[in-house]
Amino acid sequence: MKIITFYTNEKLLIKKAASGRRDAQQWLYEKHSPKMLSICRQYIKDVQFAEDVMVQGFLKVFTHLNNFKHEGSFEGWIRKIMVRECITYLRKRQPIIFDGEVLENHSQDYVSMGSQLEVGEIQTLIDCLPEGYRLVFGLYALEGYKHSEIAEMLQISESTSKSQLFKARKRLQEQLKVLEMSERIHSK
Repeated sequence: MKIITFYTNEKLLIKKAASGRRDAQQWLYEKHSPKMLSICRQYIKDVQFAEDVMVQGFLKVFTHLNNFKHEGSFEGWIRKIMVRECITYLRKRQPIIFDGEVLENHSQDYVSMGSQLEVGEIQTLIDCLPEGYRLVFGLYALEGYKHSEIAEMLQISESTSKSQLFKARKRLQEQLKVLEMSERIHSK
């Protein structure tokens, strides 16, 4: 028996998936779901809830597939849907609390995240951030949104977005210093 591989022209697959072809939808889901789950996980601590949000996001993807204009990457289009689904989930669960204090001095002397840290350790540090810090940090540092875009998405002021990012970075610096000191003590 000759095994025939599924044709992987993504543009054609998107068209087939938009017309309701389950095999094309499954292929797109299997290709993009691992990365999209990682994105959801950046915002939602519990993996099970992150997976639920991702599945909900894919339902939106397949429902609105005809809206994809093939201008830019398909993965980027899905990514935006996932980020918005995460924000919606977080808002529904409970109001997101943003620290109201605005810091004017946004110094750039951040400690670089050491290359010795594993991805899981970095995610754990990010998970320890308060929700508002974590959300803004993810949107800015991981997704590449500008403060004006974050402010609009989260319905906060641009200065609040900048303040939350500053505080998130500061908190991460503090956590890294504690880890570094702990490693020094254990290595002696």
